Amino acid sequence: MLSLLRLPIVNMVRGAADLPVLAFPQVVCGKEPKWLCQSATCASKIVFMKTKQQTLTYLGFLRVPLSIFLIAVGCGLFAASQQSQQYTITDLPSLGGTNSRANSINDRIWLAGYSNLAGNQSRHAALWRQGALTDLGTLGGPNSAVTFSVKSNSGIVAGISQTGTPDPLGEAWSSAAFYPGATGTGFINLGFVWQNGTMHALPTLGGNNGFATGANSLGQIVGWAENSVHDPTCVPPQQLQFRPVVYGPSGNQISQLPLPAGDTSGAATGINEQGQVVGISGICDQAVGRNTAKHALLWNTNGKIIDLGNLGAPFWNTPTNINQRGDVVGFAGAPNDPDGNFLQAFIWTPENGIQPLGFLPGDVHSEAYGINEKRQVVGLSCDVDGNCRAFIWQNGVMQDLNDLKQPGYTALLEQARDIDEAGEISGRSLDSAGVRRAFLATPR
Repeated sequence: MLSLLRLPIVNMVRGAADLPVLAFPQVVCGKEPKWLCQSATCASKIVFMKTKQQTLTYLGFLRVPLSIFLIAVGCGLFAASQQSQQYTITDLPSLGGTNSRANSINDRIWLAGYSNLAGNQSRHAALWRQGALTDLGTLGGPNSAVTFSVKSNSGIVAGISQTGTPDPLGEAWSSAAFYPGATGTGFINLGFVWQNGTMHALPTLGGNNGFATGANSLGQIVGWAENSVHDPTCVPPQQLQFRPVVYGPSGNQISQLPLPAGDTSGAATGINEQGQVVGISGICDQAVGRNTAKHALLWNTNGKIIDLGNLGAPFWNTPTNINQRGDVVGFAGAPNDPDGNFLQAFIWTPENGIQPLGFLPGDVHSEAYGINEKRQVVGLSCDVDGNCRAFIWQNGVMQDLNDLKQPGYTALLEQARDIDEAGEISGRSLDSAGVRRAFLATPR
């Protein structure tokens, strides 16, 4: 989106009735300028003569070279302001496999995500601090991961892990999409909290499986958990209903979040320091987005539920992050695409509601995952073949993060997953050998 430049210039022009009216030039840098007139009879456009002296002629009579000079200066200042922030990309170490991703970054520059083990048959939740990698382990099964933005600055990390117990119902659960296929199913999966070097399992609502996503510095953790209800709206192998929950702030406390009337399942995906929670609700379906994400929701601390709306479709409407101002980002379904092949990144603000962020040039799919207090948003944008690029969106403009990286860094920045208050970005890159690495992008 191009910046709008309003100049404090007032010109006296004549309308159809030959009466003087006030005309204010509105200029979008790089576009044909227009007049904003204080009269319905005032002509709406002017001609921007591309000459060396940049002389503007209105109706053949009015010459305002000073206006053009100021427009040129203003556009020059705009262009200078758009000399985008550049980044130094640092590849982060792995646990021996060829697929790692940093999904979260807090203001202590703790990056959390996952890293495949050697052989790529399983992965573990990973924590990078000052470049050093900590394997967070598992709850007894082959896989674990930090899948969403945690944001807590108090030393808490939340995520998901398989246990060593087989799932008696044979559900794939929501976690299967986040693990390697060879070992992605077959075990009970629970949410976890990691703190002071120890991983603890989080409880369910009476069912087998759970999931933990975001956490704040007060010790509140959000996610979703199964109850014992066999729901006919579930699509096999999913059988049990699940509800959005808040764990903590101490012990094994678990509290359900309310759902809108008519909805039977849901999930909480993010929380801020005020305790505002975002997530989804709908029916059980496949336990991964789609019709479970009929509604994108914000649960306020006063108990009020706010429906964030959608971008034209009643599925895949998924908030992924919320900042301290209550701004929300995520992705929404597109009409006539229930399979979620062409999602749309969005931002929701209390002032303007839900707005699409668009796509990088040539792309058809986008998802937003991180936002800070400056309303800098990061995510991914993909073409029709699924080739993705990391983006940063700010001041209404989406930019390819690959255009902003240091010279000599050749890997493709494939996904941007989170951003902290210093503008540091976590994500994943892809090199020419097919190796996917977690990265930290540092403004320079």
